[in-house]
Amino acid sequence: METNVKAIELKDLWHRYKGSNSSRAREQLVVAYSPLVKYVAGRMSSGLPAHVEEADLISYGLIGLINAIERFDLGREIKFETYAVTRIKGAIIDELRSLDWVPRSVRARAREIERANSKLEHKLQRAPSDEEMSAELEMTVDEFQEALVQISNSTVAALDELWSVSDSSGDQVSLLDTLQDPDAPDPAQVMDATDMKDRVADAISRLPEREKLVVALYYYENLTLREIGEVLGVTESRVSQLHTKAVLRLRSRLQGD
Repeated sequence: METNVKAIELKDLWHRYKGSNSSRAREQLVVAYSPLVKYVAGRMSSGLPAHVEEADLISYGLIGLINAIERFDLGREIKFETYAVTRIKGAIIDELRSLDWVPRSVRARAREIERANSKLEHKLQRAPSDEEMSAELEMTVDEFQEALVQISNSTVAALDELWSVSDSSGDQVSLLDTLQDPDAPDPAQVMDATDMKDRVADAISRLPEREKLVVALYYYENLTLREIGEVLGVTESRVSQLHTKAVLRLRSRLQGD
């Protein structure tokens, strides 16, 4: 995710833009950080249906990048790239949601699986197996796994959103954005970042080993689903199922908490 210009030039652009609101400097910053948009769009497109064009994701993401450049505070002790990636993802997700292309039946099935997982985890005190989930949902194991594939192919929201919240304008922002800022409105209402990270870490630690590994490789090592499949010796479709199960388990646990 390298930029198109050197660090010293970026620093000068930032000071020119924030100091004098130079539109030329802003345009140059957008061009310099455009690889971030391509990176995020490329990762997101791998898990979306074929009819969703990566070029469209890039155009949605550029809106998020511009928003990030306009809102970024140079005085905050976080890297712009970290801040911008969350904004870019949020812009892409918001636009895809507005298109409302996910079938209601798929959304309903995802919620059904989350509820079943929560119920069984409470009863069994461990992560339920595919067989136990299938029995609870009154379907075969094959039908359950096919449902996971459909959810995976239709779902925009993934693990990244579990530690995102909405700000006062309705934008999805990372918990990094919720760190105390003396100029921020009503900070007492913002979710505590440390507590949320601890909850997510605890929920991940209780995942079955294979799902935990998929989460680690995908979100922390930035491997694609295909690359993870090569590591585990399984198909990309199977990795997609494992990823979807992990996300649904985490959602049910965090919502239960």
